[in-house]
Amino acid sequence: METIKVLVIDDSAFMRKLISDFLNEHPHIEVIGTARNGEEGLEKIHALKPNVVTLDIEMPVLNGLETLERIMKQYPLPVIMLSSQTKAGTEITIRCLQKGAFDFIEKPSGSISLDLYKVKEQLIEKVMHAYQAQQKVKFQHHKITPKNQIENSMERKRSPNEKVIVAIGTSTGGPKALHQVIPFLRKQPHVVYFVVQHMPPGFTHSLAERLNAVSELFVKEAEQGEKVQHGVVYIAPGGYNMKIVQKGNELQIDIVDTMQNEIYRPSVNILFESLSKIKGYSKIAVIMTGMGSDGTAGLKLLKSDGNVTSIAQSEESSIIFGMPKAAIAANVIDYIVDLKDLAKTIKCLI
Repeated sequence: METIKVLVIDDSAFMRKLISDFLNEHPHIEVIGTARNGEEGLEKIHALKPNVVTLDIEMPVLNGLETLERIMKQYPLPVIMLSSQTKAGTEITIRCLQKGAFDFIEKPSGSISLDLYKVKEQLIEKVMHAYQAQQKVKFQHHKITPKNQIENSMERKRSPNEKVIVAIGTSTGGPKALHQVIPFLRKQPHVVYFVVQHMPPGFTHSLAERLNAVSELFVKEAEQGEKVQHGVVYIAPGGYNMKIVQKGNELQIDIVDTMQNEIYRPSVNILFESLSKIKGYSKIAVIMTGMGSDGTAGLKLLKSDGNVTSIAQSEESSIIFGMPKAAIAANVIDYIVDLKDLAKTIKCLI
């Protein structure tokens, strides 16, 4: 494997050294330079040509968001944001992800985190995945379903007033991808929406606010015990799992703090598993960009219910093809669709 060249941009000398030391410990990663602010970072990118950039959000001269926008415009590289869990920090992080940042790392204890070692392995893993995503060659092993085939196969599959659940699972690349799906869906009296986005606590509230501001549907972070309303998109709260339970003719949200042998929390599998027990609804399950295989096991349970249509985001339009690829390999996907066509496909199905 080639050496991954990384540029570290952070206004704290302590953080620059700590991040550099952690990354340099890996045999295939080399920190080739550091920068104190965004302006200096842009100069170093031009001079050093790194493969991956780590970028602090809160900096003088050019902050993280301003720097990211310039990087995306001038040097489209995979960028991993380092964020504190302040209200401003989480909001800017979501904006950065929507602007094209590859992923983010949450600093354990603020701007200068003496305990950054807690996320050392996560940082290394995300740098590796960012490089692999940038370098990969897409071979179109999985053929995209032609639009006319989707439309023809859906002609009046269900009655106009049949109740429908749309459930979406995503991870790396999800915030940007969701921004290209949720705002293009329309409010309908018989449809409810659930989203799982892999995120730590505090960030999904900002994600919901950002999506709500540009959507016809009302988008919110799900709350324990609330009754599900049509025309609302419920996003699982970061760090917790979301289950949907049926009580008579109503659906209710159950937020739980258990892992159930899952790597991710919130877990797509746990949402899908709970939906497999819901009766009287048609279901549309969507697996979007993300690392790993979360969603596949839950989708198998959903498909055993029989009244489920499943969609995977295409390899060509995914930042990371892990989650869609795992579901396709398990033969539980009905349609493979480019991101630009996902909203249209969902609308066609409901």
